Amino acid sequence: MIKTTLKIDGMMCGMCEAHMNDLIRKNFKVKKVTSSAKSGETVIISEDNIDTEAAKKAIKDIGYEMLSATSEPYEKKGLFHFGK
Repeated sequence: MIKTTLKIDGMMCGMCEAHMNDLIRKNFKVKKVTSSAKSGETVIISEDNIDTEAAKKAIKDIGYEMLSATSEPYEKKGLFHFGK
């Protein structure tokens, strides 16, 4: 699994977060997506890497700007992850 963090400029409220989450779900195969206007970022959990150039264009098309994107391996932490 991959965790991709997109820094987004222009999100101001909960509705902006919802628009961003809907956009990502509609355009990419993701397990989970969360957006925060306060921190200005969208975090995506997916099986494969996200096409960040396609994401940048889609985000621009709805009126926001993607400033950067970082990806890292993601390991789901379950209830019994202690001691691992």
